[in-house]
Amino acid sequence: MHAPDPYGTPPYGRPGPWAPAPPVQHPAGPAASPAPVGSDAPVEPAEPVESVAPDPWRNYDPWAAEPGSPQQDGRLQPVKPFQQTGAAVPTVAERRRRARKSLVVAAVVLALVSGTVGGVVGAYLERNGGLTDVELPQAAKEAPGRAPDSVAGIAAHALPSVVTLHVHGSEEDGTGTGFVLDGEGHILTNNHVIDPAGGSGTITVTFSGGETAKARVVGHDSGYDLAVVKVSGVRGLAPIALGNSDSVQVGDPVVAIGAPFDLANTVTSGIISAKDRPITAGGEKGDGSDVSYVDALQTDAPINPGNSGGPLLDSRARVIGINSAIRSADSGSELETGQAGSIGLGFAIPVNQAKRVAEELINTGRATHPVIGVTLDMNYAGDGARVGTRAAGGGAPVTAGGPGDKAGIRAGDVITEVDGTRVHSGEELIVKTRAHRPGDRLRLTVRRGGSDRTITLVLGSADGG
Repeated sequence: MHAPDPYGTPPYGRPGPWAPAPPVQHPAGPAASPAPVGSDAPVEPAEPVESVAPDPWRNYDPWAAEPGSPQQDGRLQPVKPFQQTGAAVPTVAERRRRARKSLVVAAVVLALVSGTVGGVVGAYLERNGGLTDVELPQAAKEAPGRAPDSVAGIAAHALPSVVTLHVHGSEEDGTGTGFVLDGEGHILTNNHVIDPAGGSGTITVTFSGGETAKARVVGHDSGYDLAVVKVSGVRGLAPIALGNSDSVQVGDPVVAIGAPFDLANTVTSGIISAKDRPITAGGEKGDGSDVSYVDALQTDAPINPGNSGGPLLDSRARVIGINSAIRSADSGSELETGQAGSIGLGFAIPVNQAKRVAEELINTGRATHPVIGVTLDMNYAGDGARVGTRAAGGGAPVTAGGPGDKAGIRAGDVITEVDGTRVHSGEELIVKTRAHRPGDRLRLTVRRGGSDRTITLVLGSADGG
């Protein structure tokens, strides 16, 4: 069909120029001499040759099995095939070890990343309330009303009747409290509250709702530490109800309202901790003209400067006392008008006494004081109130024709009891006397010459200041 192949191309002849390359020869020990192609002669073993280190690049076959390399004793050992970079290709065991190491490292990294991400997400959720807005549980809105005898109920009832007084004088200013007595604008407070105004100062009244009005002094009395001021042109005044201080018992709950340290409408509560506590307050002027004598109600309701003149209320929101004095821990003075704070010993003028004085101040501008008609020795150090041996200016210590003279009191007598209650000083006798009205009858125990006797006298009257 065609001319004979001059090159003997397989499969028709011997390998030609286009025949496949002969297989790569590998050093695998003593080589046998190849028989000529196409010869049936047996292959004779070749001469033994010395083992030499193979050249990995000269006979490199990337698809071949792992070759061997000679050991020191001439035996062959596996030789790792090389990568294209020249580095040895890892074995299966090494690849497994590396895979395990990679898995361990990946697991550690994953754990660290997961912990970090979890912490960040947890912190975010804690700060921001999770994936949704936080809504805390809360009680439903309640009706504003409270029980009438609760502190809140008493305060709600009385606050519209309580006022704050700001007094401005030529030398000093002051703040105090008062309460509305009637629809005509009369307001009761302490004398020491309005005293800084003097004759030319101003008094501004601020009501609980914030309204203000100017006030003028109707009357005042330093002996009782009470004063009445009046506002004009103010509508909607809410007079406060007056109770009966004679009905008060130790332990009764009370509420005090005032402006301590100019904090208006402050409400505190406590109990009546004592009754008939003889209190002498004032005396800053030094001549005794500003000394007040009070047979006070004692309370542990917190009272501070600015509460003076405010109401002390019972459980029915009725005034039973006028807050007037406190005992300070760092002072022996009964009345504190500076910045001393409450230690739970507050004193209030009983409302029965305040009512009588307020009525007299409104009606006449002055208050009357009940008197025995004797001059007391205020320096007497013994127990009781001793009648002096001489009056100021050299007069008689017992007023001629006065109540004491008519009852038989003499100079030097020591009065030890009033209506069965012990008195230990001249101040206490004045306090017990001031707790009554002119015309009241007193039963006195008098010690004279080492023996006691009981006498009865009717209190006289003297104008206060």
